[in-house]
Amino acid sequence: MNSYTNLLKTRGVGRIMAAQLLARFPFGMLSLAFLLHIQRVHDSYGSAGLVLAALSIGQAIAGPLTSRLMGRWGMRPVITSTMIVCAVAISTIALVPMSIPLTMVVAFAAGLTMPPIQPAVRTIYPKMVNSKQLTPLFSLDASAQEIIWVVGPVITTFTATQVGTVEGILLAVAFLIGGGAWFISSPELGRVRIPRSRRRLGAVLTKPPVLLATIVGFLLVATCAAVEAGVVATFNHDGAESGVVLAVFAVGSLVGGLALGHLQIGPWALAQRMLIVVVGIGISALSLNVWWLGVFLFIAGIGIAPALAVMFSIVSASVRFSDTAEAYGWVGTGQLIGAAVGSALAGFMIDSSGPQGAFVVASLLALLGFVVPVLGRRWHPDLRGRDASPIADTEPVATVTG
Repeated sequence: MNSYTNLLKTRGVGRIMAAQLLARFPFGMLSLAFLLHIQRVHDSYGSAGLVLAALSIGQAIAGPLTSRLMGRWGMRPVITSTMIVCAVAISTIALVPMSIPLTMVVAFAAGLTMPPIQPAVRTIYPKMVNSKQLTPLFSLDASAQEIIWVVGPVITTFTATQVGTVEGILLAVAFLIGGGAWFISSPELGRVRIPRSRRRLGAVLTKPPVLLATIVGFLLVATCAAVEAGVVATFNHDGAESGVVLAVFAVGSLVGGLALGHLQIGPWALAQRMLIVVVGIGISALSLNVWWLGVFLFIAGIGIAPALAVMFSIVSASVRFSDTAEAYGWVGTGQLIGAAVGSALAGFMIDSSGPQGAFVVASLLALLGFVVPVLGRRWHPDLRGRDASPIADTEPVATVTG
């Protein structure tokens, strides 16, 4: 734990981590808030699913595009402009009665303009700490983001059921604007400038570690989405057990990130962490008892944040600094598509064979998430004793010292 304490004592680290978590809080709120609101207004879960699909598609497309624009226009202008448009679009869905097709268009616009906070902060991190601290910092960040998925749905559900669904959506907008403004005002955004990439859009995917992280991230998040669908189907969406089990799943990830984040990253690191996920989810699929699921999903969760931290580290160490934001954008897009695919596959299996089918899907996806880094281990950088910082660009990188 000393490594994390020292990290948080490093100038600006605690502040910018807290700011980006607050700005990203809507990611843990909007899906559920839109689901409850659209279902209440249109009395249809199917219609709500269409709106959520439009939102996810917009986010998936935006990932590499807005990230790349930060190298051309700067982080603050891109984040500020996208935040304003996104906030207006989300507020419109909450306040203006619209048909489902029109709501889908506005939701797509909201997804397309979701501020690229995550690529920005992970591009900034290597400039804030020394090389030995970078991997633990990625791990701490991956662990801390579990707060979004534990607390966000709880706040949304309470607000939507006790106050109103409109207020639930507007609360997410408040987090978006408040956290975004705090993040934009951070001095680090002025000290670090992302050089303009001279490569074509998508060329960064030709880097094997980036492609590996994108594919495994897709499979890992698809696994988690299938588990979430299975848990909700097992205990019904209004059952307290589902919230408790999913919270335990996320807490396992938080614990794993803090416990394993200091370990050095060798060529087997990603496969080893995914193996924990495979074992936990595979055993959890054997029974739908609440205690059984709680224990083994906690074990599965122990591998999630460490696996994400490895992905962030191998991407950082494999690309030029000017390409880091776009690379993280592609990784994020893979994860968003994984969430949609995992939910859809689990939904089909639940309809055909019951909730246990979702856990079978999750187990198979997790197994693929383990096999891919095993087969692709030669693409996996060996970072033991190495600097995980991005490769320096050939042109000078402008920094402003405070």
